Parts: sequence; C-alpha cells; structure tokens
Amino acid sequence: MRCQLRNSTMLLKRTILWILLLALALPSFAEKLPTARPEMVGLSSSRLERLTEVMQTYVDQGKLGGAVTLVARNGKVAYLQAFGKLDPTTGAAMPADAIFRIASQTKAVTSVAVMILFEEGKLLLGDPVSKYIPEFKNTTVAVPAAAKKGPGYKVVPAKRPIAIRDLLTHSAGISYGDGPAKDLYKAAGIQGWFLADRAEPVGDTVKKLAKLPFDAQPGEKWVYGYNTDILGYLVEVVSGMSLADFIRTRITEPLAMTDTCFFLPEEKAGRLAAVYGVGKDGQAELVADAREFACVKGPRVCYAGGAGLLSTAEDYARFLLMLQSGGEWGGVHILSPKSVELMTVDHLGGLYGSQGFGLGFWVTKELGRNGDPGSVGAFGWGGAYHTTYWVDPAEKLVAVFMTQLMPAGGSDAQGKFKALVYQSIIESYSR
Repeated sequence: MRCQLRNSTMLLKRTILWILLLALALPSFAEKLPTARPEMVGLSSSRLERLTEVMQTYVDQGKLGGAVTLVARNGKVAYLQAFGKLDPTTGAAMPADAIFRIASQTKAVTSVAVMILFEEGKLLLGDPVSKYIPEFKNTTVAVPAAAKKGPGYKVVPAKRPIAIRDLLTHSAGISYGDGPAKDLYKAAGIQGWFLADRAEPVGDTVKKLAKLPFDAQPGEKWVYGYNTDILGYLVEVVSGMSLADFIRTRITEPLAMTDTCFFLPEEKAGRLAAVYGVGKDGQAELVADAREFACVKGPRVCYAGGAGLLSTAEDYARFLLMLQSGGEWGGVHILSPKSVELMTVDHLGGLYGSQGFGLGFWVTKELGRNGDPGSVGAFGWGGAYHTTYWVDPAEKLVAVFMTQLMPAGGSDAQGKFKALVYQSIIESYSR
C-alpha cells in the first residue's frame, strides 16, 4: 500500500512537472508568427521582389537609413525583410527584430485599451470626459479675432462637454498646441507630441492641458493633437493601473508582443534603430538629438498614450492581426468582433476629407477618392518617424512599414510601399 502511494505521488509530481514545463514553453511557441510562401496566400514572390528592390534602392541612394517591412495574409507572414543599417555609428545591419519608436502608432493601442474598458461596462463612449477627469468640466475654445491689438484670439466657453468618443475620433478640437492660443501652450510648457522626456506623470500634464483653450468646438472639426494622451490618462483613472501596466497585462502580454513597451530595458537598447532626418540634399542624416534616447535614458514616468510606445514589425503585426480577425489572435480574445467593427467604421461624415475616421484609424469609405489602392473598409494610421501600417479586412491583409525618419521631408517611401504591397496580390478575395 505504501509503495502504491509512493508511486502515485511520483506520478503526480511528474505530471505537475510536465505541466510546468509546457507552460514555460508556451511563450516560446508564440514568439514567431506563422509564415507561408507568398503563393500559398495569393501573393506573388516575383512581385514582392519588386518591393525588395525599391526599398533597397532607397537605402542605396541614401534616402532611408534602414527599414523593416512586413506583409501578412490569411494570418500568416508572407514577407518580412530588413534593409540598411540599425545604427551607422556601429555599422550593425538592420535586423528583422529591430525596435522602433512608433510614435502615433501608439494611438491604436491606447484606443483598444479604452474599448476594453467599454466592454467591461466601466465607461460609455458618450460619457463626458469630465466624469473621470474633473478638470475637463468647463473647457474653453480660442477663437481667432480680427482685432489688431491683443493676442489675436478670444476665449469662449465650449458649447458642450467633450465626450470620450470625441477624443477617439480627434473631433474634440484639441491640437498639439499650435492653434490660435499657442502662446498659452508655450507658456504652460505643453507643445508638440513628444512627452517621453517629461519628468511628470502624464496625468499632471493632462490636467494642465484641460485649463488651456482648445482650437475648435467639440464635434465640429477634426483636429489632431493630445486626444489620445488624454485617453491614456483616462485609462489610468478608470482602471486604477498605470497605462503601461494596463497595456502590458491586457494587450501586449496576451498577444506575446514581447518587445512592445513605453521605455526600453537597457538589455534591449542594442536593438533600437537610429533616427534620421532629411538633409538639404535629400539624403538621410543621422539625428543627434538626446531626446530621441529618452525612451532608454529618460525619467520613465510619463506614459504617453498618444505617442510613447516602442515596438517591432512582428510585434505590431500581432496587434493588427488581432484586429483583422475580429479582436482575437492565438486563442486570446482582446475585443469582441462588434467592438472592432465599431472602431473601424467612419464616425465623422465629411470632417476627415475624402476618407472616413473611426475610433483611432483612418477608414477607406470609397475606393479611388485619394488615388491609393486598397479596399473599402481598410483602416490604418502611422507615426511621426515615417512608420505606417494598415489592415485590409476584405483582402485579409496586414502591412507594416517601420523606419526612423523625422522629419520625413517629403519622402514617398510610404506611398510606394503601399502600391507595391497591393500589386503583389495575384488572387483577390474582394472581387
């Protein structure tokens, strides 16, 4: 009897050990995205080679320092290519897992964080922002004035409260401090999208921002600005967590986005891509601005929901594949398909020109209005460092273009990337 008990105990221990080993192994299984030969997913290898040649030409001609491009279809990566140098000072080649400052591509992640709270019944999109951030209770608007004397504007009360949905659609009237009252923004030390080097939590900045006059009345105009930074702080207030912790526990860890974060660990700094600008001769020149290293050496206290994340092409593709498949990826449900649908339809009518705008993305309403290839229902955005991405649900397509070029100085690399991705399709799913 004692022998049987001992055998049973040993068997139980072995079973537990195997379970633990399997659990430890699961993240490693999730590290690599599934791949497929282009022809298996309706793409042409020879046509994708055109993309390779064009991107390499940008590097050879000195117009890009380096880049990583990714194309996935049917949930599988059919094309992943790195070009140029990771850092010209070391001569290191650009690896496929290079880490990039993704700037405004952060907005989509923060918008998903808001929708998670919406799905949990913790907020409604029509709620006034002041319900969660009282400083937004009585906002004002700076209206240009014709008077020659004075600041050139007058401050009037907002016609209605700013709603969460206004922030998601950038229709709250809030800019990056470059509107009529830019003198007040400058005096408050709140201008420009870059917040990573600030030594105060984002909530402190947002509360100061709420007291400044905005550029337009809520709901009347599309104005690009601090909207998603405010949403990031709202996530902190509603969840009781820092934005970094919320995104990590609810989005990046479940999706195995292991290289996506607000501030880069020192051990990963060697994979951070160098930042270039465009010189007078049109050549990419290395930028020697210490602020560009705030993501490694900065105060690490300001989690900016509008432009703070770093990521890789494959990590960001995981996030996009989740959206393309209706909120689920790898057996993990981040959002309901209906929430993704709500995020990726037009909410603004004609406020965003020839395209539509959803809850964090441009949305293609009519093919041909802006001369780009694509499909009705495609959605995407980009970042200040000349990065871009989009999802085309009709073609089951995800595309990511990562580089570090700011200012981009009229570079047409994004436009050619998009054209070359679409010309590689030899089997359309939308016709």
